[in-house]
Amino acid sequence: MGSWHSLNLLFDRVPIKEAIMLVAGSDTLRLPASAAGLRFHKAALIVLPLVLLLAGCASKPQPAAKVTLALVDRGLFDKEFRDLRDQQYKEFTAQTGIEVKLLPGPESAVEQLKLWQKLLGNGPETLQVQPDVFGIDVIWPGILAGDLLDLKPYVGQDIAAHFPELVANLTVDGRLVALPSRLDVGLLYYRTDLLRRYGYNDPPRTWDELETMAARIQKGERAAGNKDFWGFVWQGAISEALTCDAIEWQASNGGGNIIDPTGKVTVNNEHAIRAWERAARWVGSISPSGVTTYKESDASNIWRAGEAAFMRNWSGAYAVSNSEGSAIQGKHGVTLLPRGRTGAAEVFGGDGYAVSRRSAHPKEAVALVRYLCGRRSQTLQAKVLSTPPTMPDLYNDPELLRASPHIREIRDAVGHGLVARPSTVTGEKYTSVSAAFSTAVHSVLVHEKTGAAAAAELERRLMQIIGTRSASGSQEPSRTARPPHADR
Repeated sequence: MGSWHSLNLLFDRVPIKEAIMLVAGSDTLRLPASAAGLRFHKAALIVLPLVLLLAGCASKPQPAAKVTLALVDRGLFDKEFRDLRDQQYKEFTAQTGIEVKLLPGPESAVEQLKLWQKLLGNGPETLQVQPDVFGIDVIWPGILAGDLLDLKPYVGQDIAAHFPELVANLTVDGRLVALPSRLDVGLLYYRTDLLRRYGYNDPPRTWDELETMAARIQKGERAAGNKDFWGFVWQGAISEALTCDAIEWQASNGGGNIIDPTGKVTVNNEHAIRAWERAARWVGSISPSGVTTYKESDASNIWRAGEAAFMRNWSGAYAVSNSEGSAIQGKHGVTLLPRGRTGAAEVFGGDGYAVSRRSAHPKEAVALVRYLCGRRSQTLQAKVLSTPPTMPDLYNDPELLRASPHIREIRDAVGHGLVARPSTVTGEKYTSVSAAFSTAVHSVLVHEKTGAAAAAELERRLMQIIGTRSASGSQEPSRTARPPHADR
């Protein structure tokens, strides 16, 4: 019998301690009765301690490798945001042992999207860093869906806790590509002191009332010596902000969205045209001529300086309005946007967290997403950053409502006029759709085109972009589509 075969049998018949003792001895060793019949050459046994040592090392439990997740986020990286995130990451690490590394990103949403696409592998560059978790805008799911993990199998029990409108917006072709973390809604800000001064008990409920009240307060304040005072500021620059404002105008007046959920272009209709032309009349009357260059921060600057009676902006402007240096601290309120002929329409924004399909640690990444989108994290965010949560039951939290009173208005908006931009149905083409829409509306605001001409031209342009039918039944192929027989 060969020595190596006998060595294997020895492990079965002799206790390990006794086997190790057999190293010393003659070339042919006398074994215990339990190993009778086995013969070994001493050379074979010289390696026995090493074999047993290695076996012991292999069987000894090894400490798990430390996991560090890389995350790219969309927040404004001010001190409050960084402090909050540091607190959350430390808590998550204490609970799970998983470290989190926050990677910096650009401030502009357009630049963020370009970088996110590169980080997800959609570029020629070989990347040194591949993030595991991505903070994404609510208009990005259709653009990034192919590179994101379907979270539904992992977070099924969490889905029902969020507003269904937000979950639907983050679902592409049945795949939940992100979990909601923050809700944002277009709101009307108003000066409480000025409403009292001019005899108004309540903010305007309709666009007609807004025009009347804004004009009267503006006239009175200018007569009192404030020559730079305006009735209403909003976002009129060619941008995503104008896309949101204009959808709110037209949807509340029966003009619908830009593109319906089936992919049909619906924007060329009389109600949308009238809504755009009404806004054009505001420019230079109750709104500054420069409003056609304003984005969110520009409108907010006029508002915080105390030079406007009303402002349309996102829910995040509430904290800015009360910040140090604001001329309107304690002098403002917030309510839903005015109603039109068919009701209210608040375009919603916000964020979610997604997991890259290329993540080396998908389970750990999902755990971080669940934590950041969970009840405790959202409550903390609402209190510290005044960001509305995505969970309906949190809007009944007395402590949260005391810290952020404006959240009551957002609670009323949900289910009574939330409008999603057509980003999911248009997918990767949404940025082109939005740019075409805001450009067309802007041409009306600055009186370059009539509403009817702009809407007709926009309809044709949108059909070229997405290659679909319009509400009028006409159809044009996408310019990027292959011509017939191009492959022959």
